[in-house]
Amino acid sequence: MPPNARTEVPRPSQFGIKDFEELVIPTTDGEKLSAYYIRGPRGNRNSDITVLMFHGNAGNIGHRLPIARMIINFIGCNVFMLEYRGYGLSTGEPDESGLYLDAQTALDYLRNRAETSNHKLVVYGQSLGGAVGIKLVAKNQKNGDIAGLVLENTFLSMRKLIPSVIPPARYFTLLCHQVWPSESLISSISVPTLFLSGLQDEIVPPHHMRQLYELSTAPKIWKPLPGGDHNSSVVEEGYFESIADFITSVTGDEKMPRPEKL
Repeated sequence: MPPNARTEVPRPSQFGIKDFEELVIPTTDGEKLSAYYIRGPRGNRNSDITVLMFHGNAGNIGHRLPIARMIINFIGCNVFMLEYRGYGLSTGEPDESGLYLDAQTALDYLRNRAETSNHKLVVYGQSLGGAVGIKLVAKNQKNGDIAGLVLENTFLSMRKLIPSVIPPARYFTLLCHQVWPSESLISSISVPTLFLSGLQDEIVPPHHMRQLYELSTAPKIWKPLPGGDHNSSVVEEGYFESIADFITSVTGDEKMPRPEKL
């Protein structure tokens, strides 16, 4: 079982969030996925934007509610938080094919839901969630509704990650036999991409993110976070400002800024 996956799941109301829905979404293979749909301010200029959020290996969606709240505060958009199978209150056991099906289920739900069917979507993935997001965007970008991809501290592939993190490989124990070939998929993505890299990451060596950035042929931005480790990058200066600026640039009339260089 993933670390902390089945612990109590905090609810949005515990963080002062009032306009939200707690959802249970069925998958085509019979699992039931827990999710939160959190609305930004109604009538806001970004109320037609939804961030589809994929979290990392540890914990559950409830532990990422402070991040969702910050995104809403900075951008005024909506956030859809998906719980993978085997995590939180979702049924099933996690594996690569299952987590990808979960991600597709979430995207299809937003596309078919009346309230969000015309929304511009931004896929946001942290660590393992970045690998989930890369695979999802690579397959679905031709529909035109995915405006951007935000990646934080993700890896080239699971097989390339494991030799770097033993003994911390226990962090990804259940997923060690999976592939998650992000390095072979990233070059096929044409959707604008923001790369947020914690340069003190002790789980995913920062060169993984840098190589993904270099392999990407999409309009892209490199945002290094000098003091950020694997779990603290979100508190680094400029983290949410970078996401806000990026989403404004990919969903509005402004052109993507030129890629930043080290």
